[in-house]
This record gives sequence, structure tokens and C-alpha cells, in this order.
Amino acid sequence: MTLPASESTQPGQTLALREAVAIIVGIVIGAGIFKAPSLVAQFTGSTGWMLAAWVAGGLISLIGALCYAELAAAWPHAGGDYHFLQRAYGRRVAFLFAWARFAVITTGSIALLAFVFGDYMSAVLPLGAYGSATWGALAVVVLTWLNARGIHASASAQSWLTLAEVLGLVLVVVAGLWLWGSGGHSMPVPDAPAAAGSGMPALGMLGLAMVFVLLTYGGWNEAAYLSAELRGSRRGILHALVISLTLITVLYLLVNLAYVYGLGIQGMARSEAVAADLLRVAFGRTGETLIAVMVAVAALTSINATMIVGARTNFAVGRDWPQLHWLGRWEGARGVPAVALYAQSGFALALVVLGASLRSGFQTMVDYTAPVFWSFFLLCTLALMVLRRKEPHAPRPFKVPLYPLLPLLFAAVCAYMLWSSLVYVKAGALVGVGVLAVGALLLAWLETSARRRGATLAQGQ
Repeated sequence: MTLPASESTQPGQTLALREAVAIIVGIVIGAGIFKAPSLVAQFTGSTGWMLAAWVAGGLISLIGALCYAELAAAWPHAGGDYHFLQRAYGRRVAFLFAWARFAVITTGSIALLAFVFGDYMSAVLPLGAYGSATWGALAVVVLTWLNARGIHASASAQSWLTLAEVLGLVLVVVAGLWLWGSGGHSMPVPDAPAAAGSGMPALGMLGLAMVFVLLTYGGWNEAAYLSAELRGSRRGILHALVISLTLITVLYLLVNLAYVYGLGIQGMARSEAVAADLLRVAFGRTGETLIAVMVAVAALTSINATMIVGARTNFAVGRDWPQLHWLGRWEGARGVPAVALYAQSGFALALVVLGASLRSGFQTMVDYTAPVFWSFFLLCTLALMVLRRKEPHAPRPFKVPLYPLLPLLFAAVCAYMLWSSLVYVKAGALVGVGVLAVGALLLAWLETSARRRGATLAQGQ
């Protein structure tokens, strides 16, 4: 049973292309670009292969974006992946995904980013033993208030935050060029063969490098949740994805070149905080403060964008399940699913408390989210092929080129990432899988409740 909808309770086409691009860029560019490059340099061992890995990450992400663009253009919906999975596999799989979004993927990502924000703000203004969690919780509360004001307020804030974030990365590029032009690296320069990138790294090391590269590119798929709110033609979501990923790939390459120019490939590989090292060398102690503020802004940008898109899955499931109708309320005047937003932020705050109690918040949240995220990412990619067969005559304003080669290629990447996230299983990963199992129990209860309600109504007649 699906609840009746009216214009006042459904999202309208209110987002401009530039706002959608700002949201996508804000989700993707997070703290990863300040940490992952040193690990990628370590695993690849050469400038050439390191840069090749970042280019490959952009191309793989673009292939995935083409798959999502076909789905979003054909079936624009605020539920995004949830709606695609429902059409392809039915209500049960879609509900499990919605539960995973609510209890693991989105809320876990918000909590993870809150800890990143808290860690770096604590470096600027310490707040005691639990300062990181306190700063993180404060960020969640303030951004929830901002999003509850309406889509225009949150989208406008996202545009400014994304601009600040990109300018911060431009500062990294400037620092690298400054050091390069002033004559040398601050750390030992690698020997000629390593710098030239002539030797291919072992396949295992190259694969491990790609794990971190793709994690740094992650989040572009959230654009699917904006498809119903994007002004213009249905192909607009394709334009938003292609523009966003092109900008991100170019920016990532420039940032990595700056790291190489400023520190050298071996200096990058040995660095624990590559951006901090680069800015400290270029600008002294001021650089350390700058990098802390930059990473904090990057985390805020990603939290805000994740909140915008995450609450829309909760809204969609509330529309489809009568027992959860309270989640399906859309505030038409503000253009926001307020109740779904509050529920999402409440659970994220609970995860912040959990992470603080374990004293390893960031790592715990990474372990918590990864296996569940890649499981459903794989299912959603395969849904493209399922729907090609299941609904062959549905209008498709855009079709993936080289079908089915490109979808199969991206599905293989998703499967590899899922395997990688499960190889080194930790407590956080087990908790995430356990929470997904709780969702299966909740699904059973909802179906049983619906059957009993149907039987009662039948007896009453």
C-alpha cells in the first residue's frame, strides 16, 4: 500500500544545476584528499603510477555516474537508490536498503565526518578529553537546524562551503608551486628511477592504492536523490554528474602534483599528514592552522551535503510503508522532509556518542559503514541491467554507452571493493552487518503487522 500524494507533500523542481554540482562536489571532496594521497604514493612507489591511479579513479567514477544517470533520468525520484532498487528487486530489498541508509550508511557517514571536523577543530580550539565528539555533535546540531530551515538555505550554505573547500585545495596547489619555484623539497627527494615512475608496482599494491583512491572519490552517487528536484530536462542529472566529476578529477590531480612538487614522492609516502606537511613547509606555523581549518571546512561541507540527500531516502520509505508514515511528511513551503531529517540526525548523534565511548570514532565509523555501503552499491549497479529487461519500453532520456560492458565493469569494481572491505573484518564492520540484520527483523514485523491489519479490515467488512 502506498500513501496518496499531493503536490504539497512532494518535492518540487527547485534546484539549479550549479546548486546540484555544489552538493555533489561537497559530498565527494572530504577529508580523504588530505590523507589518502600519502598512502597512494606509498603503495604505488612512483609519480607516474600514482597519478595514473588518480586518473583511473576519476574514469571509474565517471562510468558509475553514467549508470546512475540512466536510472535517475528514467525514474527521477527523491528516494534515489531506494526507488531504483524497489523497481528492480521489490519492496523488501528496497526497505533493507532504506534501513541501511538510515542506520548505517548515511548516519555512519555523518558521524564519521563529525569526528573529522571535531579532530581538526580541537587542534585549533581544544575542548577537553571529549573535545572531538563535542565539536562533532555541535556540527550535527547546527547543520540540522540549517537544513530544517529549507532547501534554499541548505543549498545556499552548501554553495559557499564548497567554494571555501575548493579554495582551500587551491591553497594546497599554490603551496606546492611555491615550493617548486623556490628550489627544492623539504623532505629527501627520491632517486631518479622512483621519481620517473618507470617500475610498475605489484598488482596487490596497485589494487590497495585504488581502494583509497575510490574511497576519496566516493559520494557522487548521492546525486540520484536530487533527480526529482533538479530544474530542466531529465538529462540535467547527467550534466551535473559529468561536470562534478570532471572538476573533482582535475582538482585531485592538481593537488597531488602540488604534493609531489613540494615534498617529493618519497616525502609524500612517509608523511602522516601530507597537506599539513606541505603547508607547514610553505608557510610555517600558520600553515598548520590553515590546514586544520581547511579540513574542518571540508568535513562540514560533506556533512551538510550528506544530510540534504540522506533524509530523502527516509522520506521515500515513509511514503511506501503506512506504519512509517510519519517519516513521509514533506514540508512543502520549506522543501524539506523535516521529520526524516530529525530522525536521521538523532541517530547520527547516537553514533557520535558510541564512537566517543570507544575513543576511536573515525576508524570505528569507517569499519561500520564500508561493507554495507558496497553491498548495496553493487545491487544498484546491477539494477540497471535488471530494469533494462524488466521495463524495456520505459522512456530513457539517456542510455549508458557500450552497454552492457560499462555496467559490468563498474559492478566488478563494486564487488572488489566489497571483498576488500570484508577481508580485514573488524568489530565496527560486524556491528554494521548486525544492524542490517536488525533491519531484516523490522521488515518481518512490518509485513506481519500489515497482514494483521488487512485481516482485521476484511473481518470488519
